[in-house]
Amino acid sequence: MVWQHGDEHYIPEKHKRDRPGAWLPADNRVHQQWLQNQVDHVDKNPGKKLIPVLQEFKDLIEGNTRIYMYFREMWDEIPRRPPYTKDPTGKSQIRDYHHMLAVLNHVFTRAPEWTDAAEAAGMVGVPMCAIFDYAMGTPSGHAAFLDPDVNKMLKKVLNEWGKFLKTPESAQVLGDHRSGWFGEVGYKDLMAVANGPLQTNFKFEDMYICDPSKEHYGFKSWDDFFTRQLRPEARPVASPDDDGVVANACESKVYNVARNVHLRSKFWIKSQPYSPLDMLAHDPLAQHFAGGTIYQAFLSALSYHRWHAPVSGTVKRAFVQDGTYFSEPLVEATDAAGKEDMDRRGISVAQGYLTALATRAVIFFEADNPAIGLMAFVGVGMDEVSTCEITVKEGQHVKKGDEIGMFHFGGSSHCLLFRKGVKVEGFPEVGRKENVPVRGQVAVVRP
Repeated sequence: MVWQHGDEHYIPEKHKRDRPGAWLPADNRVHQQWLQNQVDHVDKNPGKKLIPVLQEFKDLIEGNTRIYMYFREMWDEIPRRPPYTKDPTGKSQIRDYHHMLAVLNHVFTRAPEWTDAAEAAGMVGVPMCAIFDYAMGTPSGHAAFLDPDVNKMLKKVLNEWGKFLKTPESAQVLGDHRSGWFGEVGYKDLMAVANGPLQTNFKFEDMYICDPSKEHYGFKSWDDFFTRQLRPEARPVASPDDDGVVANACESKVYNVARNVHLRSKFWIKSQPYSPLDMLAHDPLAQHFAGGTIYQAFLSALSYHRWHAPVSGTVKRAFVQDGTYFSEPLVEATDAAGKEDMDRRGISVAQGYLTALATRAVIFFEADNPAIGLMAFVGVGMDEVSTCEITVKEGQHVKKGDEIGMFHFGGSSHCLLFRKGVKVEGFPEVGRKENVPVRGQVAVVRP
């Protein structure tokens, strides 16, 4: 059992959260305790000067009336009752935007640490999402995280943190100590996720390109570790000589398969139907996917994060579309007593919605197999995981299984789109426990 998923111990129903992406812990008490630890540190060490990019964020909030209103109201709109409150007085863990910035200022001084407190492992993946978790689900939070000016600022904030995650200092969390990713529990869970798809028994150095004789296995930074490369023999390409077999683009768990999709749908509603026109950023090639098929799967914080070509063919278009970073659909809900409540499932179950709004990489392929023809890959950045790097160029011919890009930092999602009339079948079953291996078979296309 991988502790990341929150099943290592009994969780009372009132504290259990549906976290399919495994980016936040299943036990809400762990989320609250992690956040409380950050808040306590800030409260005991007041007055720390904000780093420049967070000072710029503060200036944006206070210099724009609309944004000021959003960030004042979002914290007040969080319900004043459990599980949203830390104590019976109704005091929020994050009290206002000043407090939010102070906590971010603390979090941004270090790379995400491992924790061996069972299901808390998922917390290391998206600390900003943990801070914004409840605020994202409020009306003002919904408006704020859709706001173009807010998202431009968030991009700056995330890019600045990304610079730190590429420094040697960030590699300190990769040690074999208790809070290190190569500690006893961290290593065990990393390899449980890596070995799960093919039921192998590889060591880390058998699975990934690294040097176990060096400190931190030779990784120079946190980002270097998170974008680690696979050894090709650990993930063989599915039927390399059969163009009818589609390879899995990402090491990922199945989320959804949708057929006969409308070119444009109301993706922001509860059912979150796919909207290919929006997913593909209104590119002229998007018109080819009306009535087609979409396969979506997600990556957790422990997964491998590079992308590989699903088919052999030519790259027709490749671009990154900027979008939102912490937006989730605003869904009304009621609690057990019938009172108005927030949908607490959060961004991990908003993956259909995010395909149309989040920052994402779009790559169109003209497959060598005419039965496939034009198809598309969409790499969806989620929360902190919004740096999508494409490593192929338009006009380049790729072979099935070749690397085409990567996510920087952690958990995310991706989609494969097929045109109407393409006879694609044999997708992995939705609900499969283990990841589907990258470069392994994900579907078959019949002539």
